[in-house]
Amino acid sequence: MAQSDMPTMRSKRLGNELKRLRAEKGLKVQDAADRLLCGQPKISQIENGRRGIRPLDLKILLEFYGVEDEVLISNIKRLAKEIHKVDWWSNQGPLLYDGLKDYLTLESDSELVRSYEPALVPGLLQTEAYMRQIFTAGSPADRVELLVKTRLKRKELLDAPHDFRLRAIIDAPALHRISGSPELVREQLEHLLEVGNQPNVNIQILPLDASVPMTQYTPFALHSLRGEPSIDVAWLEHTTGGTLLEQRADVQVYSRTWAEFTAAALSPSKSQQYIRDLIKDSGS
Repeated sequence: MAQSDMPTMRSKRLGNELKRLRAEKGLKVQDAADRLLCGQPKISQIENGRRGIRPLDLKILLEFYGVEDEVLISNIKRLAKEIHKVDWWSNQGPLLYDGLKDYLTLESDSELVRSYEPALVPGLLQTEAYMRQIFTAGSPADRVELLVKTRLKRKELLDAPHDFRLRAIIDAPALHRISGSPELVREQLEHLLEVGNQPNVNIQILPLDASVPMTQYTPFALHSLRGEPSIDVAWLEHTTGGTLLEQRADVQVYSRTWAEFTAAALSPSKSQQYIRDLIKDSGS
């Protein structure tokens, strides 16, 4: 991968980790630069995710930072190697905005995704007709087909039950707000029943009378990244893109919220019954 194609989600994660290790040792950028016999700009570019790092330079820095945990060293080396990985979306260029590419990288690097959605059916659980309607309403006409194809491609993750798991909590109003023809609504609800039976998918509905935190939460997802040990990060959705949270204190806030939502939501079996009743009551 050319330096001009950076930063990417992986290069930013690597840079953040190296910056954290340096800071924990009380070292300055210049200290790291002196150790590698280079200028400060090189270290800054690595820590900002704007360039990769040679294996020898990485080895020197990890030793300089006093990192002895073999598992951590292995994870960092793996991440340093993977920043050059070419993914299926890499060749889309400017057709896919950077925030979406970041999320695609994050999702593909995850072994478990825990998703909370207050207003929509989560993307990995959407039918083509439903997602097409969403994109048609909120995206330029010339981008709709690309976005639909991208989301359909994402759904292939669910076909690898041993490599990827999805747990989703859907706020009940999201199911009542599915707009479109009765056929579209019924297809989407039935799809939730079908995909919810897959061994790697767990769907829970948060009912209207659930006792939940008073704080207003935007859509968020907790990602458990592959590796030993697995690392948890949080991704927050907003109108113009998304925000990645990596600090342990931030992630713990959303982990606690997830636990509260899980406890308040209907069980997977009762959630399926809720959806079946909704299909029946709506006459769709």
